[in-house]
Amino acid sequence: MSLPKTSPALRGTLLALLAAALFGLSTPLVQHFGAGLGAFTTAALLYAGAAAVAWLLRQPSPREARLRRGDARRLLGMAATGAVIGPVALAWGLQRTSGSSASLMLTLEAVFTAVLAWRWYGETLDRRVVAAALLLLAGGVALVLDQGRAGQVQLLGLLAVLAATVAWGVDNTLSRGVADRDPGQVVLAKSLLGATATLLVAVGTGEPVPGGPAAVALLAIGATGYGLSLRFYLLAQRAFGAGRTGSVFAFAPFIGALAAFALGDRSASWLMLLGGGLMACGVLLHLTERHEHPHLHEAMAHEHAHTHDDGHHLHAHEVPPEGAHSHWHRHEPMRHAHPHVPDAHHAHRH
Repeated sequence: MSLPKTSPALRGTLLALLAAALFGLSTPLVQHFGAGLGAFTTAALLYAGAAAVAWLLRQPSPREARLRRGDARRLLGMAATGAVIGPVALAWGLQRTSGSSASLMLTLEAVFTAVLAWRWYGETLDRRVVAAALLLLAGGVALVLDQGRAGQVQLLGLLAVLAATVAWGVDNTLSRGVADRDPGQVVLAKSLLGATATLLVAVGTGEPVPGGPAAVALLAIGATGYGLSLRFYLLAQRAFGAGRTGSVFAFAPFIGALAAFALGDRSASWLMLLGGGLMACGVLLHLTERHEHPHLHEAMAHEHAHTHDDGHHLHAHEVPPEGAHSHWHRHEPMRHAHPHVPDAHHAHRH
């Protein structure tokens, strides 16, 4: 007996939550094991671990579309923002601010992702999504005020984490363009580029060499919190768009804050609790969005993993394939109405 088909929104939500859990747990662990290390060294170890797990899990499949030469510029942009600027800024900030506040500040990544997805891809921002973004921003302001009271060093650390959220927002939006490619290839390419760049800077600037236990720990954290997490994040983007994946992924900071508390961080204040509460409300508000209206699918041709039971892939095969498969195919114009998310087939303007 076959299992019922999972809706794109539910599938995307589950994948994004899994990615969020892995990344959220990594933040306080990076703070713990990266203490005393250079920011570039920490970033290099994290993405070396991500590259290692991507290499171990590689398995070319006819169900997945391969990377193309035209994806190179986008991958370089993803590596520069997501595998160099983002982790370096986070590692630097984590050594100068509390793990709980840093974890919560990462929620703002969802705001930058949603706004950039709206500007670059035309993903809709209705009143509910705008209200959610405002709640997230209000929570971020509360965190800044809280760390400002703790001293200049704490505030600078939190602002560095904020810079990391901007970089990862750009990375997330760029990655939407390769979400239909083989996720293993994307993770491997981005991780290798990021690890190489940060390692060269770490060696060139004379950062201290980490001890064996710290290096192994950061490699393991990178494998799960950056490698596997990115793989699940890309699959979630494929299912229901960049903006919504970013919103579900915003649960990662709350997981990170709880992990920081479990590791002994007791820096919570009423402002931090207020900021976390506002951010939680913003995430929940965004997740309750329902988007449905009559829309037109214009003629298009592309390649990606797909099935023939989703109402959008109606082309014929000489031999009907079983399950998901990938090949170049054409979509004829179609107009209909149904609940949808801004995936590769619903990129229409509003």
